[in-house]
Amino acid sequence: MKVIAFARTEQGSGASRRLRNAGFTPGIVYGGSAEPMNIKVDHNALYHALKKEAFHSSILDLEIDGKAEKVLLRDFQTHAFKQIVMHVDFQRVDPNQKIHVKVPLHFINAEVSPAVKLHSAVVSHVMAELDVSCLPKDLPEFIEVDLSTIEAGASLHLADLKLPAGVTAVSHENPTIVTASVPAGKVEAEAAGEEKK
Repeated sequence: MKVIAFARTEQGSGASRRLRNAGFTPGIVYGGSAEPMNIKVDHNALYHALKKEAFHSSILDLEIDGKAEKVLLRDFQTHAFKQIVMHVDFQRVDPNQKIHVKVPLHFINAEVSPAVKLHSAVVSHVMAELDVSCLPKDLPEFIEVDLSTIEAGASLHLADLKLPAGVTAVSHENPTIVTASVPAGKVEAEAAGEEKK
């Protein structure tokens, strides 16, 4: 994804306010061997880009005054109640250095799992994203979590996930990713049905 930005020299809250009034969002690019650089980005383009999941977990092509570099979105601030992006931070990416990023999880095949088909279990997503470490070229847009085999009462943990090549999870534990539980009333009804037999 491409982001067009312009270098900015004006500093301070007054300058930032004038920028926002002119339809820009102030920002900064940092990291790598170059000095941090103050930039401004078209507000509307940035606002719509932030609604896309991939914008938060992909290597972006940031073009500043015609010169492109690879970056990651690291942070952004929005107004407390207005739909305004107040500030944005990008971090430069070195193609030879591993990056640490949160990647969204996409859950698939829950409806065909034994938990849902046989027991009408409720599948709860405990985690929505995963901290990973990888080289920029290996960064996935998202990680799929296949739920086709999950049983009622069971859980999927980090160790059960199949991560893409070159991607490792940044976790010292084996956290629960998803659980499949049968609602309490359903369990009692099934138990009562068993007793009548």
